[in-house]
Amino acid sequence: MVKILSMIFLRGKDITTDAGRRAYGTLCSVLGIFLNILLFAGKLTAGILSGSIAITADAFNNIADAGSSVITLIGFRFAGMKPDTKHPFGHGRFEYISGLLVSIIIVIVGFELLTSSVDKILHPEALSGNSLVSIIILVASILVKGYMFFYNRSIGKKINSSGMKATAMDCVSDCAATTVVLISVIVGTFTDLNIDGWCGAAVSIFVLFAGIKSAFETLQPLLGTSPDEEFVSNIEKSVLEHSVVVGIHDMVVHDYGPGRQMISLHAEVDGKGDIFLIHDEIDIIEQELKAKYGCEAVIHMDPIETDNEFVNQYKIKVSELVRRLHKDATIHDFRMVPGPTHNNLIFDAVIPFEVKDSEESLEEKISLLVSQNLEKCFAVVKIDRPYTTP
Repeated sequence: MVKILSMIFLRGKDITTDAGRRAYGTLCSVLGIFLNILLFAGKLTAGILSGSIAITADAFNNIADAGSSVITLIGFRFAGMKPDTKHPFGHGRFEYISGLLVSIIIVIVGFELLTSSVDKILHPEALSGNSLVSIIILVASILVKGYMFFYNRSIGKKINSSGMKATAMDCVSDCAATTVVLISVIVGTFTDLNIDGWCGAAVSIFVLFAGIKSAFETLQPLLGTSPDEEFVSNIEKSVLEHSVVVGIHDMVVHDYGPGRQMISLHAEVDGKGDIFLIHDEIDIIEQELKAKYGCEAVIHMDPIETDNEFVNQYKIKVSELVRRLHKDATIHDFRMVPGPTHNNLIFDAVIPFEVKDSEESLEEKISLLVSQNLEKCFAVVKIDRPYTTP
């Protein structure tokens, strides 16, 4: 259905562009609103006719989903606003906020459903009405929600939308919840067991779990998480393909919403090279990263000695010593200042967050390792923490 609607209304818009991304997100949100309202009407009718709290609870779960789709739709519209004076990086994080609001609504609805279900357990009422109609409506609902899961997950991955991914996960819990309600109706129809209240409680627990999980996932980019490992690896590979770059470090990826990322990194270059030629190559790399990955890139040049074998030997030894603290620990900006009584080894050490020591403690440990293992050498070390996953 999404494919047909996109051919009719979107006229082949490129999903990889900002405009195409917003168009597909809007289309899926509008379709979600329509389908959820349709399911709400059908289930509410069945719930009223049968007197089932489980079906009624499931109906209001669908109307909450429709509200969630409205919020997701608003999120797409705001996220598409152009950068301005107060928001020079755009409004992309509105999508994360809309995803969080969806999750909060899901949690609230789940709590209200749980309260109603507990009351039904304490004060059970026999079901009435045409159970066959209820069964048909519930089976149709499961099929519709299954379809909604697949298109939300598929489009959500393609456009990297946290709001649509949250909606897809909610569809999974809806299918499970409606299946429980269906079992309740079937058992109540063919036996004397009244498990309507218990099934309503199970539905609400499904809803609560989905809401809490979705909230956790949508909070992560707002709090600031490590960037995708594959994305970081691709950036490193692209930069190191240029012969002027000897190594890179201190990469930072700033996330201002899907498709709105800014990268900064330090590129080690030959200190004896032509600075104008190297600078020109760095400019080319920045433009290449923007063209390939759609991100703004700022690269700082770090000149290093590349042909001093004596210094390089000490750099290798210090690297091995630092790795005693953690297997993924690294060093960069290594320099050696010889003196009449000792040599100063100046460098930055990148220590993973798994090592809980303070920066002062780490500096002392590294200095001690250097002085104990390298004769007449003192370490002048600065501790860094990684902003990307090694």
